Amino acid sequence: MSKPRISQYLASGKLDGCYVGEGRSRRFDAAKVVAALGRRLDLGQMTGNGLATRKAMKEIAEDDARTTGSNRAGEILPPNDPDRLELATIQIKEEDARRRRRENAREEGLWVLAEEVQRHSARAMSHEVGQFDTVLRDGSRAVADAFGIDARQVRKVLVDHWRAHRARRAEQLANQATGAPMSDTEKSESD
Repeated sequence: MSKPRISQYLASGKLDGCYVGEGRSRRFDAAKVVAALGRRLDLGQMTGNGLATRKAMKEIAEDDARTTGSNRAGEILPPNDPDRLELATIQIKEEDARRRRRENAREEGLWVLAEEVQRHSARAMSHEVGQFDTVLRDGSRAVADAFGIDARQVRKVLVDHWRAHRARRAEQLANQATGAPMSDTEKSESD
């Protein structure tokens, strides 16, 4: 904790009763300072510039617990156990590490994003459907030439059958997708 910060605490009365003497000869009782600041620093103060203060308060509490042989009154966890802020910080760092591992694996080509696969598959499927349309056009001309009939009528019949088949198949796949059971990964994510 810096000298200006201590002066601010003294001026605002946060450290009243935590010291003896005046001016440069002022001596602070560490346990009283920890108790006084522990009640008045909010979570935002404890994460920013107050992080060093929080660490110092924790060290003082640990020293106090070692010398007295017991926890402070009303304390549930021993002083060396992580508090909520430390647990949240640990969780954030673990999530960041997982994200970085995923990014590294992706850059190494160990896996790809589902949306990229979907986009690539849709492009490939569109290409295949276009190829099949070409086959229908060429096939209708061949049938028309072989039997001496109008190629447009043959193509219309073939395209109508193709569209009916696609509609039936899309409906079958939609019904199949709604009845599909959840995978183990999906089940664990929904819990």
